[in-house]
Amino acid sequence: MATDLYPSRGAPERVLLPRHDPVTHAVWRPGAPIAREQIEQFDRDGYLVLEDVFGPNEIATLQDETARLLGDPSSLDAETIITEPGGSEIRSIFEIHAQSAIMARLAADERLAGVARFLLGDQVYVHQSRLNYKPGFQGKEFYWHSDFETWHTEDGMPRMRALSMSVLLAENTPNNGPLMLIPGSQRVFVTCAGEAPDDHYKMSLKKQEYGVPDAQSLTELAHRNGIVAPVGKPGTVIIFDCNMMHGSNGNITPFPRANAFLVYNAVSNRLQAPFAASKPRPRFIAARDATPLTPVSGELTAEPA
Repeated sequence: MATDLYPSRGAPERVLLPRHDPVTHAVWRPGAPIAREQIEQFDRDGYLVLEDVFGPNEIATLQDETARLLGDPSSLDAETIITEPGGSEIRSIFEIHAQSAIMARLAADERLAGVARFLLGDQVYVHQSRLNYKPGFQGKEFYWHSDFETWHTEDGMPRMRALSMSVLLAENTPNNGPLMLIPGSQRVFVTCAGEAPDDHYKMSLKKQEYGVPDAQSLTELAHRNGIVAPVGKPGTVIIFDCNMMHGSNGNITPFPRANAFLVYNAVSNRLQAPFAASKPRPRFIAARDATPLTPVSGELTAEPA
């Protein structure tokens, strides 16, 4: 196995480790998909908000597809459907790009995949995709965590060369449980105590109990950097680094929140054996096929080109 630069879950107490990887591999040039200032912000803060990435017709297409997926779960792989803790409401649908032609087209869209390739400095593939749905009154919180800690320990992602994109499909407001981020936290790796049991994912996708940072670490990071909660209308895209500390509150409003969530990993960073688990998690959570995406340009429509 490769040297573990980010050991976690092996010690009884947490440790704050420095990051050994660049946040961005991008060097601005004329014709780059994002501005120089946006590259600098992503490198500094670990996240970026792009507004009006998709137009009204494209959003309508994605919303219709979201309604179809949520309305007919029998057409989906049952293992990819995650319900709310203690309830039957759908919390997430994983591997949406493999179960929907429209979501596959979204994942390959130049406006997303092209930006991911630029920021990561490599060809990319979809490590994970899902539809996150936080229903009105019923949507539970997602506790603070770094995705990379789980992807590293349980999936075998060797380095911090991946990023996530949340495509807003319903308005995200300050009140309906928007994504919360700790800017700058991408530069510190917070180790987690405790060894996750086998098949931990069956519970962690509903409520995570292992791979959760301790309160002292979260307090230090939040006091050092603050907390932001980017909001926006449908068509907004929030990009954040794989090691960004993030979470979200529950939704007690009548206004549901729906986002398409896409994780792009550099092909050179393809998964290895898990660093702290006896076996890798299933393919629908962590793709082990690193076939590069071919970005597609043009308007996203319901009809194939």
